[in-house]
Amino acid sequence: MEQEKEKEKEKDAAQKQPPAEEPLGWLAKFDRRFTLVKGLSVVTVLSSLFVGSFQYLGSYQDKVSAQAKENMQAAAKTFDDISTKFSQVQALQQQLFSDYATALDDRADASEQALAVKSAQEILKVYEDAQLALFETGELMARNAQMYIDWATNFRRDPTEQSAPTSDPLDQTLLRAYDFDCDHNLPQFMPANGSTAAAPRVSAENACTIDAKHNWDPAYSYVDICPKNREKAGSNESVTIHWYSAKHQVLVMHYCLRNLHERLAPVRHWASRPEAKAAASEASPPVDRDNIQLAIDLQAKRLNAFMNLATFDMDGIRESYRPDSFACRVPIVTSVVGFFNDSCTPIKTTPIIVTRR
Repeated sequence: MEQEKEKEKEKDAAQKQPPAEEPLGWLAKFDRRFTLVKGLSVVTVLSSLFVGSFQYLGSYQDKVSAQAKENMQAAAKTFDDISTKFSQVQALQQQLFSDYATALDDRADASEQALAVKSAQEILKVYEDAQLALFETGELMARNAQMYIDWATNFRRDPTEQSAPTSDPLDQTLLRAYDFDCDHNLPQFMPANGSTAAAPRVSAENACTIDAKHNWDPAYSYVDICPKNREKAGSNESVTIHWYSAKHQVLVMHYCLRNLHERLAPVRHWASRPEAKAAASEASPPVDRDNIQLAIDLQAKRLNAFMNLATFDMDGIRESYRPDSFACRVPIVTSVVGFFNDSCTPIKTTPIIVTRR
């Protein structure tokens, strides 16, 4: 009996001893302890996370491609709309003024003068309709340039930033109140000496900037205008015009084109009269032909500057949404790259933000 009891005690002691650990036994033990209620093991969870990461990256890239296509189409449409309307009016202005100059040119023969008068009379109605359509939509075109060109190329905007409607004061009313000088303020994109060095412009003393925090315009790519008549302007502060802003360029083009239209009033009056040739000599004294031709040439330069900026920004859209490398498709690696640059994530994602109301 005692021997049997001893055997039973040894058997019980052997059962109580922990079994010898097998290789990678810790992983099996870890897996058993973290088994989920529905039977999902930690290995299954990790696999699901990796699969989900790949699916997210694929979905993200699809959305980036769709956003790139949408942004490029909107920017191209805005560019085409603005450029076409301004170039049409400016071409008609040039032709109308050229006809006027030919009709008054004593060196031109009678047939040339007659053709110039006929051309001016035919162009006048087309010009008046085109300039009226342009002036009616000038502010809207400036806003479209802001939305579809300026904002579309603001790739570094942080979605977590609390933003408010822009406080940019520049508009047609301000340019008129400040008596903006169209003959001396032309768009520039680099220093006048030809250097490509860029000087950060974080703020300007006594100047209203669009957003001083993100204002990095290169030197000479802006101009601070001051009111010539402070009582008329109702302000003593200067306002900054940024030539890297498509909105600002459109506003200035619109204002200067309107200004030029008013200076062409004697020419328009001459072309509206059937006896234009006979009245040409009467209409010529108030018209400074050299200065008007200079103003027309400067307006052409403004349009060219806008087109250069718009195509430059559209190329920026194309470059920022270009196909990414294989590293941008690998979980974890993509996140690590994102700490250093935005080559894998050109569009910032919006984080989960809980707001209380």
